[in-house]
Amino acid sequence: MKTPDENLYIKRILDGEIELFAYFLERYSRPVYSLVIQMVSSPEDAEELVQDIFLKAFRALDKFRGHSAFSTWLYRIAYNQAISATRKQKNNLYMDEDAIHHIPDDAAEYILYIPDDEERIQQLTRAIDRLSAEDKALITLFYYEEKTIDELAGILGLSPANAKVRLHRVRKKLYVLMKGELHGKK
Repeated sequence: MKTPDENLYIKRILDGEIELFAYFLERYSRPVYSLVIQMVSSPEDAEELVQDIFLKAFRALDKFRGHSAFSTWLYRIAYNQAISATRKQKNNLYMDEDAIHHIPDDAAEYILYIPDDEERIQQLTRAIDRLSAEDKALITLFYYEEKTIDELAGILGLSPANAKVRLHRVRKKLYVLMKGELHGKK
């Protein structure tokens, strides 16, 4: 849930103290940028999108009802804006559904917990880069931004069960991609 300070800031901004929106810019610019850059892969596009996201959030602040944390609401705007921006891009990653289905759950979980091995970290980074924008968002929000499954569900507009299933499938995709690299299939 929102902190009382955020409730107060929102009320005061809506009452005309618009300069207080700087609080949200300062607090959330970096994490929103981290999400967007993972999804769009271009620093220039990400910077422009972050500006658009905060402008949209500011203009829609009166529509924020407090049913979730402000950060969840803001991340949802960011996610939707980034997805819209990436729709024109082609994602040529095809993955055999049977390959994903037959991966043991514990193997898919383990792939993301890599020891301090620079080569494996680079493999993971390359694998993440090949994912769709939606899948990159899941990884970014859950692992980098440390959002809970419930927060993830709120941001993505899914039920917690669906968010959990999608996150699990992304882990399996990463496993397939990394195993392909380990076997020389880049």
